[in-house]
Amino acid sequence: MEPISLPEPDIPAGNSSSVAQEKFHVLLGVTGSVAALKLPLLVAELLKIPGLEVKVVTTERAKHFYNAQEIPVTLYGDEEEWQLWKGRSDPVLHIELRRWADLMVVAPLDANTLAKVANGICDNLLTCVIRAWDLSKPLLFCPAMNTAMWEHPITARHVEQLKAFGYMEIPCVVKKLVCGDEGRGAMAEVWTIVERVKRILEERDVPRQS
Repeated sequence: MEPISLPEPDIPAGNSSSVAQEKFHVLLGVTGSVAALKLPLLVAELLKIPGLEVKVVTTERAKHFYNAQEIPVTLYGDEEEWQLWKGRSDPVLHIELRRWADLMVVAPLDANTLAKVANGICDNLLTCVIRAWDLSKPLLFCPAMNTAMWEHPITARHVEQLKAFGYMEIPCVVKKLVCGDEGRGAMAEVWTIVERVKRILEERDVPRQS
C-alpha cells in the first residue's frame, strides 16, 4: 500500500497553494458491519464528485465483508499504522490522516465501534483517528446493526454522545436485514450518504471541478 502523502513542512495547512487546494479530502472509515459490503459502491460514487480525493481507514473485522482489490483508493488498516512508525522521528499515521482529511465519513459504524467512540476508546487505527479528530471539521457517522442491537437503550445514549461531540448522524433505515430480521438498523443508502457529502461541499463553498 502506498504511503500517505505528507504536507510540505514549510507550507501551513491553511495557506496551501492553489494546487494543494484542488482536492477536498474525504477520509472514509469502515467497520465490521455487514453493510461494509457496500464499501466499493460508496467509494465509486464518492469518486464521481469532482474535486474529491478519498482514502479509506478500515478495521480488521470490516475486511471480512469486502474485497480490497475492488477498492481503487489507498486503504489503511492497523498494520500500516505500526509499519509506518519505526522511531521517534517517524510520522504517526492516525495523526497524519486527521491532518490530511477535510471530512470524515464512518460508514458503516457498527455497534462495537459506536460504543468505543462514545466512551473514548481508541484501540485501532480508525478509533485513534476519531479520538484525535479536529472538531472544527465535519464528521458524519452512519450507524448499522441488527434491529435488536439498535433498540437496546445503550445505543441511543451512544448516538447522543457522538452528537454531543459535534458529529453528525446519517440515520439508519428500516428494511429486511441480511440476518432475516426486518426493522430499523440498516445503514443509510449509499446515495443518501453521497448527497450529504455534496451538501457539506456546498455549505463550505468548495469549488466544483470538471
